[in-house]
Amino acid sequence: MTTATDNTVVPFPTKPEDSAPFERIWGKKVKSHGYAAIPTILIRSQHRLGVNSTQFCLLMHLLDLFWSPDRPPFPTKQQLADRIGIKASSIKPNMKALEKAGLIQRVQHKTAAGDWGANTYHLDGLIQKIKDLEPDFALEKKKRQAERKRVETPKGKRPKE
Repeated sequence: MTTATDNTVVPFPTKPEDSAPFERIWGKKVKSHGYAAIPTILIRSQHRLGVNSTQFCLLMHLLDLFWSPDRPPFPTKQQLADRIGIKASSIKPNMKALEKAGLIQRVQHKTAAGDWGANTYHLDGLIQKIKDLEPDFALEKKKRQAERKRVETPKGKRPKE
């Protein structure tokens, strides 16, 4: 039994009050401007999805504006072009390619004046494709863990292969 004067007991470290990794990395000031949740599977699957760098950038900006499943993002082409630093005329063909790939669905809207307003971008296709890729990533993760365990086990204690 240890006593209060026994200095051999090391206190168990406690979690910091704010243990959110984003804030610990970037800080409160950066976090106060918001952040987007981007699945790693999406990042690692860019080539597999057949998405070029401009299209990937567009998806990142749409995800940044996707705050609620009930409200898909609806930026104008000009807003997207300004964010990315490309011409507005480059937005439409890239969005068309994303739509053809089944990653987004554009819905056109008319303003009260009868003009065409900003499109609404539904991301259900992208979300489903990422969910469909998850089993491949789970299998790869399982293999990686098994290999790490094998390598960490001394040769004499490894199961016979």
